[in-house]
Amino acid sequence: MEQYQEDFVEFMLNSGALKFGNFTLKSGRISPYFFNIGVFNTGKSLSQLGKFYAIAIENSGLDFDVLFGPSYKGIPLVTAAAVAFNDSFNKDVSYSFNRKEIKSYGEGGGIVGHPLEGNILIIDDVITAGTAIHEAVDIIKANGATVKGVIVAVDRQEKGKNGQFAVQEVEHNFGIPVFNIINLSNVVDYLKQGNNHALIDRIEVHR
Repeated sequence: MEQYQEDFVEFMLNSGALKFGNFTLKSGRISPYFFNIGVFNTGKSLSQLGKFYAIAIENSGLDFDVLFGPSYKGIPLVTAAAVAFNDSFNKDVSYSFNRKEIKSYGEGGGIVGHPLEGNILIIDDVITAGTAIHEAVDIIKANGATVKGVIVAVDRQEKGKNGQFAVQEVEHNFGIPVFNIINLSNVVDYLKQGNNHALIDRIEVHR
């Protein structure tokens, strides 16, 4: 685990974005942990989050032209990441996001920010069923651009209905790589530094 990944786990724990307990997921599963990116609701926390995304994207080595954040959660993420690229790496990165409702007045259209052209990197919080990614891919292709990959904050490493991890399903279905700041294994490695054996066992059983 890289230092920035360990720092990100601590950042999530200190902010309350990562919690342990018993949580009922949208799928109906009972999970021993829960990740909520919605707690990053201040300028400081969003700035820190953007820096972690920028570091992970830089480390991926992926070549892209535009960052795309699917609305609504992706809007602050893509904005924060673009600012972080400028502040931390002195790179002027283009970004855009979509509207849920097509605007018929003013400049019109469904895309805000830089036009979707060239190679696009999608930025999101997590991948659960891949539905949001599917919608984003359709939007990007409809604009004549190419989906280069996806970056998420956390890969839960949870399996879908066909036995594959959700990330593997996205990679297989769309033929694109999926990167992350951290995955569940990183969280487990962090917990192993303390006396958290019972919690680790619960997470491993769940996984």
